[in-house]
Amino acid sequence: MIETIYFGTYTKKTSQGIYCADFDSSNGEISNLQLVAKEDNPTYLSFSTEGNLYTVTNGKEKGGIASYDSDFQLLNKVVEDGPGLCYIAVDNKRGLVYGANYHKGQLNIYKCEENGSLTLLNTLQHHGSGPHPNQARAHVHFSDLTPDKYLITCDLGTDEVTTHMISPQGQLIEIGKYKAASGSGPRHLVFHKEFKIAYLVCELNATIEVLIYDGYGQFEHYQTVSTLPDNYDGFNACAAIRISHDSRFVYVSNRGHDSIAVFEVIGDGVLERRQIIPSAGRSPRDFNLSPDDNFLIAVHQDSDNATVFKRDPKSGLLTEISHDFKVPEAVCLVFK
Repeated sequence: MIETIYFGTYTKKTSQGIYCADFDSSNGEISNLQLVAKEDNPTYLSFSTEGNLYTVTNGKEKGGIASYDSDFQLLNKVVEDGPGLCYIAVDNKRGLVYGANYHKGQLNIYKCEENGSLTLLNTLQHHGSGPHPNQARAHVHFSDLTPDKYLITCDLGTDEVTTHMISPQGQLIEIGKYKAASGSGPRHLVFHKEFKIAYLVCELNATIEVLIYDGYGQFEHYQTVSTLPDNYDGFNACAAIRISHDSRFVYVSNRGHDSIAVFEVIGDGVLERRQIIPSAGRSPRDFNLSPDDNFLIAVHQDSDNATVFKRDPKSGLLTEISHDFKVPEAVCLVFK
């Protein structure tokens, strides 16, 4: 079966914007790279159930979010002075889109109009800092929904995970705040489908914090595991975290060590590390599992290549198949 992969990129060198490619789920081959839309630094992509595409946009000292219809025709852009977003999530039920702005330390909430275009409804400014040199101020890196549809943010600059009730009009009420380890830099988080557990990847100290989630916006620390080999002491910055569709395995990418760490979910949700495998490229900013969970594909910001791994569904372990498919400046990978 042929699946379609979409790539978000930087456009600082040779990339022109958003690309797509064919993925053959019978053998793991990627082919037929095509430019979908010319866009400035579309570093994160998210699709609505209607097929509309929402992407980061940056250019000419302004940044924000761009909306495209299902034929990849531009609908509109909502931009402001300064850098654009770093993460985008679609709330199809409420008709909202959430955007995290790392550089500004902001959470933006947009309304989806009938044609798929966007209107800015609300902005929440974060404040604070942390002990790490990269934590001089707030850096919102993630804004998405919990399984019970509360809105959650991860702030890399303040080491905080904050949960809000949200109305269809984009109004927020804070209901919970979790403080991660000091200087850890919470980046992204995923939830287990059965246990009341979340897995929080922390960029700055290369860990996953396993959190108990009570279902009402409250988190409690349960376990911390490293994403690196015990003897590694070089630079590293964690990036993406994914969980298999059966919630039995968690995967994290390491930039610096340039690897994918594989963890098995055991017992009541704790993690045991099973593998750290080279990603076969420089700076694996993002990766994703194929829809059938049989493959993992990683893209590299600094070496312009995608690596395909075959995945064993029983053990969760990865085996590299190829690493020579070229995608310029890729930093986001989405199946659709």
